[in-house]
Amino acid sequence: MSPLLVSSTRVRAMLRTLFADGPEYLERKKRPFAPPKISLAEVHAAIPPHLRQRSTLKGLYYVSRDVFFGVLFYTLALYIDPAADYVSATLGHGSTFSASLKAAFWLSYWFWQGVLFTGFWCLAHEAGHDTMSPHKSVNQIIGYSLHTFLLVPYYSWRSTHRSHHKGTASLERDENYLPRTRSDYNLPTLSRARLADYREAFEDAPLYILLRMLLMQAVGWHAYLLWNALGNKKYPPGTNHFNPSSPLFKAHERQQIIASNMGIAAMAGALALYAHSHGLGAFIKLYFIPYLLANHWVVFLTFLQHSDPTIPHYRGQAWSFLRGSLATVDRPLLGWIGRFFMHNISHDHIAHHLFSRIPFYNQPEVTKQLIRVLKEHYNYDSTNTFRALYRSFTECCFIEDEGDIVFYKNQDGVPQRELKEEDEDVDSGFESNASVD
Repeated sequence: MSPLLVSSTRVRAMLRTLFADGPEYLERKKRPFAPPKISLAEVHAAIPPHLRQRSTLKGLYYVSRDVFFGVLFYTLALYIDPAADYVSATLGHGSTFSASLKAAFWLSYWFWQGVLFTGFWCLAHEAGHDTMSPHKSVNQIIGYSLHTFLLVPYYSWRSTHRSHHKGTASLERDENYLPRTRSDYNLPTLSRARLADYREAFEDAPLYILLRMLLMQAVGWHAYLLWNALGNKKYPPGTNHFNPSSPLFKAHERQQIIASNMGIAAMAGALALYAHSHGLGAFIKLYFIPYLLANHWVVFLTFLQHSDPTIPHYRGQAWSFLRGSLATVDRPLLGWIGRFFMHNISHDHIAHHLFSRIPFYNQPEVTKQLIRVLKEHYNYDSTNTFRALYRSFTECCFIEDEGDIVFYKNQDGVPQRELKEEDEDVDSGFESNASVD
């Protein structure tokens, strides 16, 4: 066999692996779902007490480390254009080579700074759970500062995010990524619906799907903050994260919502001054593009954490805190980059939902202990995350209007996982809805 043919075969095999569903996903998909019968006490007992310890020193170390890398990337970016011109002139190449070199350097900067900004968001998220320090004031300073830098309303988001943790995967109580139902799309009843009805409701043209995915990645985070996109339908139209009187918040939180808005206004003013003094182009290249990419990663990882064809949603008494917390998936998003810069936010998400007050740097060990206890109820997926995004986007289309435990159905109206028959009309009376923490 020729070397060229061998190489071609290896490339095809690599691509098949890259875009194939992970073995964990395939195994979970073919196994009928039975709600976990594990108790919170069992889960609680599996976690050594020392993992719960929060350290201000460690928290400040991670903030300082991320700030250092952010300043480093920014400083290096200031030299991209002159460095590219110098290299091009030294090598005797023309403007085309210089432009190509600049493009490569800027793409590298945007990727790394976008990932780093996502790390800022993740640390602020941790501060919102009071894990960066045992001192409330330290957590508030860290969370408010980092989120405000990214134009995120810290206290507003913290309030709804904590509600999300209290009602994860509950169709009545959860705050975001709630599935839309058959009736939301005006689909015929299950017995009368035809394949053409589903195809009409869910356009399957590849270009259309790609454009919708890009739209979600580009503005999904802003849409959630501004008009509660994919949020709970119990809130009236116009609900957003910036109105102090929004039904999202309790009355005693209104001063904090105002403080979040004031911080964003101050940051927007600082960015406007930067653009005025350094030029609009510098602002766009050095801050705005990494900012957009950070928002992309936030939507990317949170969507995949809670939108998967094999993960259930619950209604009424079928829901419990434990069941809801287990209705998410751990994914190796960006490998070591995700662990280092995104602070384990995708690698150990189940542990985070069960123990949201355990610091992120202890969550890998928590995950190891949970795997021993949860066994088949621990959800992991090694599928390439870009493949997983496309899969969830095309297969997590809607759920039925009835049923205590429901799974997403795809563009053909077909669920990708079935419920065990004896569990179809299940109650959760065996477990309280109080959280571990």
